[in-house]
Amino acid sequence: MRHTWEVGGHTPIFVTENGIATANDARRIDYTYDALACLHDAMADGIDVRGYLHWSLLDNYEWGSFRPTFGLIGWDKDTFERHPRPSLDWLGNVSRSGVLSHPSR
Repeated sequence: MRHTWEVGGHTPIFVTENGIATANDARRIDYTYDALACLHDAMADGIDVRGYLHWSLLDNYEWGSFRPTFGLIGWDKDTFERHPRPSLDWLGNVSRSGVLSHPSR
């Protein structure tokens, strides 16, 4: 982020797609927490971060497969029933409160 900020002539940054492909939701929370903590540190250092979009809200079909899973919400490909993951609740709480906290750290 810092390198992009410096090379880009201090152009404001908007993270448009950040997430991890894993079926392990605790790992998804760890990854996202670390990414957001780095963004927070960059902002504290004066880097102009304008926004962040998590990838992805839903598991999806891409590259000819339903795997890997990126979503905060999983779904059953036969019934289309959605299954919110704990990471959805966690990231929602972070977004609503404006406070970055980790559920197990």
